[in-house]
Amino acid sequence: MSWPTKLPLIAILRGITPDEAEAHVGALIDAGFDAIEIPLNSPEWAKSIGATVQTFGERALIGAGTVLEPEQVDELATLHSKLVVTPNTDAAVIRQAVAKDMIVAAGCATASEAFTALKAGAQALKIFPSSAFGPGYIRALKAVLPPEVPVFAVGGVTPENLHEFIAAGCIGAGLGSDLYRAGQPLSRTVEKARAFIAAYKDAVK
Repeated sequence: MSWPTKLPLIAILRGITPDEAEAHVGALIDAGFDAIEIPLNSPEWAKSIGATVQTFGERALIGAGTVLEPEQVDELATLHSKLVVTPNTDAAVIRQAVAKDMIVAAGCATASEAFTALKAGAQALKIFPSSAFGPGYIRALKAVLPPEVPVFAVGGVTPENLHEFIAAGCIGAGLGSDLYRAGQPLSRTVEKARAFIAAYKDAVK
């Protein structure tokens, strides 16, 4: 298993609207991001995902977060979404997404959930909420996971602590409110994107 994008940082644009989506996604891709997640609890998410996939689908892995039901996976497939990120470990959702040729980063917190996700076909794991568990917990969990499985830290990851999660064995992170908050100006998104990319490059030197 290997993560399919060059930069293993997933931009999480929770709360973004269709009017803002293309500008912010374009700016993130120009900054160097190539994995974008629009959570399904965002306004008119289907419109945002559909438009950004159409415009940027050749340049980035674009898809959805907070995917909770197999039926949502079916709808995402019609939008040509390529990425499914879940907050929890739901084997039915994972299997459905894999059957639709999507990349799944499955949310998990324990070894039992991690192995359930892998058995269902998830290609990557998202340890959530990472800041609550801490890098030491992730390091311990990594010790029992297959070494080739990409593990992402999600929840409370900042440019300042990203290096701790990389050192614990994560290949990268999903970046939520420390990268994007609903309604923030484009300039803020660009500023935060550059800060995270610089922090990642420092962490993997």
